[in-house]
Amino acid sequence: FVIVETSNPTIELPSVPCTALIRSTTLPEFQIMVWRELMKIPSGETRSYKEVAEAIGRPNSSRAVANACAKNPHLDVVPCHRVIRSDGGLGGYSGEGGVGTKLRLLNSEGAF
Repeated sequence: FVIVETSNPTIELPSVPCTALIRSTTLPEFQIMVWRELMKIPSGETRSYKEVAEAIGRPNSSRAVANACAKNPHLDVVPCHRVIRSDGGLGGYSGEGGVGTKLRLLNSEGAF
């Protein structure tokens, strides 16, 4: 897993000055596609697992999107906490503190 900084200023991430590209020779391409899409979600906004699936051209892959989020070891770079359920529920969060941390992060960004 490699994070490469670029000069594209379209994504704001707290620990990366510009945007980041994900490249890997060991991760499944689907997982990389999901993580790249998550990095496009601005702070203060959310997307549903379904919306992410549709955005990557896999509209029937909401559960697979959730699984890709759960496998994200780089929570400070790939903002999985910004993805919620279609019904507005929080869904899961694999980071320390679980869903409580997800809610705190979303509140701190002004998403809720």
